[in-house]
Amino acid sequence: MPALTDLTLTLNRRPWRLGARPLVMGILNVTPDSFSDGGDCIDPDTAVARGLAMAAAGADLLDVGGESTRPGSRAVPADEEAARVVPVIRELARRLTLPISVDTSKAAVAAAALDAGAVLLNSVRPLHEEPELLELLRSCDAGAVLMHLRGTPATMQAQTHYEDVAAEVLQFFEHSLRVLAAAGIAPERILLDPGLGFAKTAEQNLELIRALGRFRALGRPVLAGPSRKSFIGKLLDEPDPKRRQWGTAAAVAACVLHGADILRVHDVPEMLQVCRVAAACR
Repeated sequence: MPALTDLTLTLNRRPWRLGARPLVMGILNVTPDSFSDGGDCIDPDTAVARGLAMAAAGADLLDVGGESTRPGSRAVPADEEAARVVPVIRELARRLTLPISVDTSKAAVAAAALDAGAVLLNSVRPLHEEPELLELLRSCDAGAVLMHLRGTPATMQAQTHYEDVAAEVLQFFEHSLRVLAAAGIAPERILLDPGLGFAKTAEQNLELIRALGRFRALGRPVLAGPSRKSFIGKLLDEPDPKRRQWGTAAAVAACVLHGADILRVHDVPEMLQVCRVAAACR
């Protein structure tokens, strides 16, 4: 594909130029039950150490989450989720200058995380359908990820019928961006995420990777999160998510070649190499 034009993402009034090279977002799950790394960083000190290590390895952003969104997962009470993520975000924000994202769909958790130093809201729930999240975004200058999802993590894999998955995700983005703009949320604050693995079959995930350039043509940067996902496991016949690193590397490279601006990954140093080489080829 042709070289990508630069796009700007504004986080707390600070502009970030995207397009010259893809950025790497390190996944920091402070959960006991995430599909790949549940329990690895449930202790706050361990989580902070992991975040610092990812930053030292070259991560451009960190994404801190306190509730699993794996298929079939159940919701966590807001106070419990906040207790998991807020101390970690506060300490990382104190010690690092890179942007920190909070992975939550609850306005109360998001507000507490933003107060603690997060500058990006990464919600799996469609923002235009969440009045409390819209109101929170109107009241601050944080950025936000607009992700495609049908249903909830508990029900989403029963909702994978599409006539044309890429076209329908594109229409979702177009509609959602209009709603957010009407609510007074500037498009410069928005990232697009097609929701790989969320209400999608394995083949549909591959279709969406091939369509990343179509989404970016809307004028907003694209975030892709293929890391260790089940579609990679299906392709490789590998049930253990932690043994999907090479498959993840191939998916990350494909995402970069098709136009992704930010890659959300578990294995920062390895995927940083993949991103740099794939970007040079692009």
